[in-house]
Amino acid sequence: MGDGDWQVGAAEGGRLAARWWKWALSAPEDRSPVSDTTGAYADWRQPADLWFLAGTFGGRVVRRCTVPAGCRLFFPVLNTQRPVVPLLTKPWRMEVTRASAAVNSCPLTVSEFASGTFRFMGIPRVAWGLWCALEPLPAGQFMLEIEASATSGFWVDTTYHLTVATPT
Repeated sequence: MGDGDWQVGAAEGGRLAARWWKWALSAPEDRSPVSDTTGAYADWRQPADLWFLAGTFGGRVVRRCTVPAGCRLFFPVLNTQRPVVPLLTKPWRMEVTRASAAVNSCPLTVSEFASGTFRFMGIPRVAWGLWCALEPLPAGQFMLEIEASATSGFWVDTTYHLTVATPT
């Protein structure tokens, strides 16, 4: 997409990945943006400085949600996290066969980021993933399409119908 890409370096991307996982893991199962199949919980405890879009547990998902105008977007194309245990301190990386994202059919830059160790509920964790970062979209309707697969057979095919709206 070029101009709309938010230029995120490796260190910032790793910090954002850790923040995204803390956000995603904080939701109770019945309000989880990740398990949500409609977009009803997309606004779960969004941070003030950006807007996270949820990944999925795999398969096809179509979500509709409203994003406030002026918010940068950060979201996974394919990602993992795991607890840090003795002798296993590096993130789990998936062997990716395909990974893409596009807004209104314009391809986005997909970047690989790994987090440093972060804590969630007292447990040290590490994260890895392929991520997209976007500058704020103008007010209007957008279609975000995310597709990815790994050699393990895991795949995602997510469509977001986004309404970018100024607060009333």
